[in-house]
Amino acid sequence: MKFRATAVKQDPEINLIPLIDVFLVIIIFLMLTTTYSRFAELQINLPSAEAEKQLERPNEISIVMAANGQYRINRRAITFTNVPAFAQEMRLAGADLKDPVVVINADSSVTHQAVVRVMDAARQAGYGQIAFAVEQSAR
Repeated sequence: MKFRATAVKQDPEINLIPLIDVFLVIIIFLMLTTTYSRFAELQINLPSAEAEKQLERPNEISIVMAANGQYRINRRAITFTNVPAFAQEMRLAGADLKDPVVVINADSSVTHQAVVRVMDAARQAGYGQIAFAVEQSAR
């Protein structure tokens, strides 16, 4: 004797529509509350150092960049025409130095592009050690 009727088993069903609704609400909330800032609006302060001035090192190539576009390599005025020509001038300045360090003294109003060109010239000249000169901060 069989008293129980055969029950049809139902597979569990996951309803995804409420889950999608919750995710959309979270995305909308995040979009409305997130603040987007532009890179042009960043106010940055360039670094300064508080180290004592070191004496001139004998294996240093000093490059001075003025705001008006004048360049000097080891106190000798150079006209910047292009990167390969400047790299050749750097090679001539460091020809008798063993593993020289390139020290870039750039005016604060010199463009970053000009500094990058000098760094590229140093790379093309074969110099891998580059340092930037900074002014001592006043307290």
